[in-house]
Amino acid sequence: MTRDPKAIRIVFMGTPDFAVASLQKLLDSGFTVVGVITAPDKPAGRGLALQESPVKQFAVAHKLPLLQPIKLKDPDFLKQLTAWKPDLQIVVAFRMLPELVWGLPPLGTINLHGSLLPNYRGAAPINWALINGEQKTGVTTFLLKHEIDTGDLLLQEEIAIDEKDNFGTLYNKLKIRGAQLLTNTIEQYVQDTITPIPQNELAQSNNSAPKLQKETGAINWNCHPRTINNLIRGLSPTPGAYAILQGKFLKIFQAIPIDEKISVAPGTIDTDGKSYLRFACAQGWLQVEELQPEGKKKMNVASFLQGFRF
Repeated sequence: MTRDPKAIRIVFMGTPDFAVASLQKLLDSGFTVVGVITAPDKPAGRGLALQESPVKQFAVAHKLPLLQPIKLKDPDFLKQLTAWKPDLQIVVAFRMLPELVWGLPPLGTINLHGSLLPNYRGAAPINWALINGEQKTGVTTFLLKHEIDTGDLLLQEEIAIDEKDNFGTLYNKLKIRGAQLLTNTIEQYVQDTITPIPQNELAQSNNSAPKLQKETGAINWNCHPRTINNLIRGLSPTPGAYAILQGKFLKIFQAIPIDEKISVAPGTIDTDGKSYLRFACAQGWLQVEELQPEGKKKMNVASFLQGFRF
């Protein structure tokens, strides 16, 4: 007898607002979420006040049972998780799980990932797709196994990347499309109408999506302006690509690449001091539109030029 997807007991795991969209969709669609697991509160800001994750805030507002384990192998946490009697676990933007956790429910654990796996396995798939200048990406649901992002695929949806997309806009598109794909996946998976596909049966890609480091955002003016602009798009609005100007950090959030032959050295500045600012690159210019000087707020280039002296 086919099980009712809306009747199975689901435990949801996630931390950022990317995950909130999926949790909201599960509730709106009538699924039975018996518990939520998210990261412990962390100190943030100048006062280092404890900050709750977006998933915790959502769970509390909707009166959902909540756990915030520090260690996922902690016996007390495992006892509480087992007491929820999950049939299925859902993971969206959480941390790596031990087998003790992902193997607990009889239906296993489904992960939503922000790329077309096996492409862009890792912690920052949306950023790296933009940094590498991809024209398409997508969302994937898959079954968890030992190695990160390598489990059998369930469903995928491809999404075109607009040339004006940055991390913020693409993130928002993928979290909405991913939430819908997740509910579709649960419906079909529980009703046994999906055949999981091992990733090794698909064309492999060399692209990975490692966690962003500070040095990832460093702009190299010896690169093509489109390459630099892709880096800026992939790190905007956060954490931001940066250059050094007069010994201080300058974050750049929006720019226009200009492809043309030039005879000046990469990094050379050209400006009228009023309305435009551009940097020489290997084969053209990068015209800056939005930026943030060190210690100041984000601003457009005209505002920056009003108070800056070269």
